[in-house]
Amino acid sequence: MNSHLKLTALTFALVVSYPVVAADLSQLQIRETGQRDSSTTTNDLSETDLARARVWDLSETEWRRYQQLMQGIRGSISPSTISPIEVLGIHARDEAERQQYAEAWARAMREDVERILSFQLAYDAAINRLYPNEPLIDINRLPGKSTETSALQSTDRLLFFARPTCPACDLLADKLLQRIDEVSGIDIYLTELAPGDDSAVREWASSHRIEPEWVRSRRVTLNHDGGALKKLTNGQGEVPYLLRRRGEELSKFRASDL
Repeated sequence: MNSHLKLTALTFALVVSYPVVAADLSQLQIRETGQRDSSTTTNDLSETDLARARVWDLSETEWRRYQQLMQGIRGSISPSTISPIEVLGIHARDEAERQQYAEAWARAMREDVERILSFQLAYDAAINRLYPNEPLIDINRLPGKSTETSALQSTDRLLFFARPTCPACDLLADKLLQRIDEVSGIDIYLTELAPGDDSAVREWASSHRIEPEWVRSRRVTLNHDGGALKKLTNGQGEVPYLLRRRGEELSKFRASDL
């Protein structure tokens, strides 16, 4: 075949094959566009998530990061009641971000304590107004306690699991320490602290006015949890949590028995 015929045949082959290539590229572009649209749709937050993000005063980006973190170790080892602000603060990417969430959580806790105290005052006023001449509890109708049936004995030790910035833990800790003279001792375990963060333990003890002499005589011990609560309760315990050790027996202790 001469060169002129070869050139004509090559040109014809290119012209015939071009639409096929164009069609394939067009289909590929459509598929890629569809994939991008699908990805965008997947990342959209539901109305419920948007409402929850607004409650916590978090942006959509922050809420997505919180959800992502809960898919990892944080969701596996933390109680179901952990707040989005705590999750984001624990996993802060720099000091400024950590400070931001720490302040947000401090404000939230302060506001909640004020709400609790305001309601308690309103409740006390309502009791006095509605039942001014009636005692809340008629102690004459309560059954007497013997040494054998008492919830606490002098040889008992109590194991108390708590975490910082936990109003319920604080209330129970103060109530527990009032009974220190009735038991052999109290072993306190603080959860959700960085390993070796002894300064946080000391700060917590100071805020609850734990006497240094109690610690020296081991009437009170201060410990990092280190997974102890999870082991002792098979992962079912949530702070605040109390256990009573009587001899070799370890059992759950009700806060209402204090």
